Amino acid sequence: MIATALAGCASTRADRAGDGATQLQLVLVTTADWNAPQGQLRRYLFDGHRWLAVGDPAQVTIGRNGSAWGRGLRAAPDDGGPVKREGDGRAPAGMFGIGTAFGYAERASTALPYAAMTSSDYCIDVSDSPLYNQIVDARKADPEAVKGTTEPMRRDLHAGGDQRYRQGFVIEHNPGRLAGAGSCIFAHLWKAPGETTAGCTAMDDAAMAELLAWLRPQARPVFVLLPRAQYARVWREWGLPAPESAR
Repeated sequence: MIATALAGCASTRADRAGDGATQLQLVLVTTADWNAPQGQLRRYLFDGHRWLAVGDPAQVTIGRNGSAWGRGLRAAPDDGGPVKREGDGRAPAGMFGIGTAFGYAERASTALPYAAMTSSDYCIDVSDSPLYNQIVDARKADPEAVKGTTEPMRRDLHAGGDQRYRQGFVIEHNPGRLAGAGSCIFAHLWKAPGETTAGCTAMDDAAMAELLAWLRPQARPVFVLLPRAQYARVWREWGLPAPESAR
């Protein structure tokens, strides 16, 4: 069970929210509006004084219905925007911790903690399960707790050779595992160029490999996804790069 990957951005990650000086690595996705299913991903490194852009922007896709406020390191502003719900086809917007990397191979070229997925690993997307929003080994879990889940982590074995989870990492949305608030949010490979997701952020192999190689746990990386208008409203309060650098 990868409980720590999905269950906790509590005290050890609280210092990452709201102070740019402590957010040393930033993965930023911006979209045109709440309903846009695609966006641009940029990387930034904070050098103690300012955010520095790293590498080139990458094209990504997100939820098929766009995005909605999620539950992460920052409370969602009361701006009337949509709120993330289980099964709504929207990616969570906000600021989130970056958790465990995962994939089909035994190991990966990343400094993030890494979990090799097996045929019995599932992410639990059943809201009333006590294991909701956790990756578990179904062989070791209570059968009733995993009953009805639809998210195998070895999609190549359970979904006709699907390679989307061959490389990816956990985006720590809904770490308190509030029922119905959304589960199993990852950054992963896209099935085909431009194809949207059920709520994750997807990209091509090259962008994912570059991202995994760059991320370092000691740099306290965070993942931010926001429509451009919402980004313009919160960037200063959240200690993020100025909007003109994120276009």
